[in-house]
Amino acid sequence: MNIAYLVGRIIFGCYWLMASFNHFKNLNYMSEYAKARGTPSPQLAVAGTGVILLLGGLSMLLGVYPMIGIVLLIIFLLGVSFQMHTFWKVDDAQMKQIDMINFTKNMALIGALLMLLLLPRPWPMGIGIG
Repeated sequence: MNIAYLVGRIIFGCYWLMASFNHFKNLNYMSEYAKARGTPSPQLAVAGTGVILLLGGLSMLLGVYPMIGIVLLIIFLLGVSFQMHTFWKVDDAQMKQIDMINFTKNMALIGALLMLLLLPRPWPMGIGIG
């Protein structure tokens, strides 16, 4: 079971790291989208959330300060869900569906992160800091 846990944690951590990479790689495009959604200081918001995703992803991947990583990722998910994926405000059926999928996916990820809070620390097969 430790191997399954480690593989799952690697996949989970890499998911967040890839999201972070995309924030920096597509900073201008994502900033324009954030601006269109009414995000204040969109370029700073996208870069800042990229840092949050990087720290949270490294925390999940390495098992370093997992409580802090979980809190950072939950803050990110709550912020982006209620700012960027407001399906209840969208009239276009296709955009509404896309936003609803992203919103509900983010809520499921929050649920998974909350469950990870129950794991004893230090995490198995992690660096063991925090």
